[in-house]
Amino acid sequence: MKKILIGLAVFLLLAFITFYFTSRPTATEDGAFSPSPLAIKLATSSTTDYDNTVFENPHTGNKKVLMVCTEERNMTMANGKKFSTGNHPVEMILPMIHLKNAGFDIDIVTPTGKPVKIEMWAMPEEDEHVMALYAEYKQQFENPGKLSDFVQHSMNDSTETDYLAVYLPGGHGAMLGLPENRDLNKLIHWSHKKDLHMLAICHGPSALLAASLDADKASFIYNGYKIAAFPDAIDEQTPMIGYMPGHMPWKFGERLTNLGVTIINQEADNTCHIDRKLITGASPLAANEFGKLAANALLKEVNK
Repeated sequence: MKKILIGLAVFLLLAFITFYFTSRPTATEDGAFSPSPLAIKLATSSTTDYDNTVFENPHTGNKKVLMVCTEERNMTMANGKKFSTGNHPVEMILPMIHLKNAGFDIDIVTPTGKPVKIEMWAMPEEDEHVMALYAEYKQQFENPGKLSDFVQHSMNDSTETDYLAVYLPGGHGAMLGLPENRDLNKLIHWSHKKDLHMLAICHGPSALLAASLDADKASFIYNGYKIAAFPDAIDEQTPMIGYMPGHMPWKFGERLTNLGVTIINQEADNTCHIDRKLITGASPLAANEFGKLAANALLKEVNK
């Protein structure tokens, strides 16, 4: 019995030591932290569930999607440490594949035209479809358009637009710079008036907060909407496995809820939801279905 207890104690000690070291966030060259080896293993995958959906009557015209990405890398957490983030590649690229296959091109902008920041540690490098589209759009990711220029020169209330939707991809980077961006505020309100679709996945809905600048709950355009989004409660748990180097500096779900938005999912799962022309998804697990929902909604729009 004594030998068994000693063996068990040694096993538990080794397990604790392994957990401790594998759950430490990984330091980056710029002084921030990317997810720990344990978090990478648990929360990312080298492939996706892309299902090769074929759209029978793809769009052959000039209608397209405007994707607004983050140009900021590091999020300062509540403890002062910096999380190396950006847009999540699966949440961004997998839906792009479906939109492209449905016949819709995608224009990419960041607030000032700086390169799109991507969570490369989450890139599914063994997924040939994702990697092929990443290669196709790499030049645009590195040299996107300026949201400020789009707002100044491409938004017109009196003429028809070539754009069918605005796309806000996920990743914690969506919470950096976009929720307080005045140009995004103008874009969201313009797209709403033009009756365009709004697409947002995971942390992407945090950027919808830009529409609340100079507005209260009663005038917030998404007051009364239901969405799928990454739950605040899950963000509270992820530091335990070293996904982030500390707790979140603020909670986007809480802020949206205070503005009258209802988040329908409690887990970071494959939940997707359509409420009027707002299409949302809960996490990377929802990216495939989210992309198909968005593509089919846009096809229905152009085929009216």
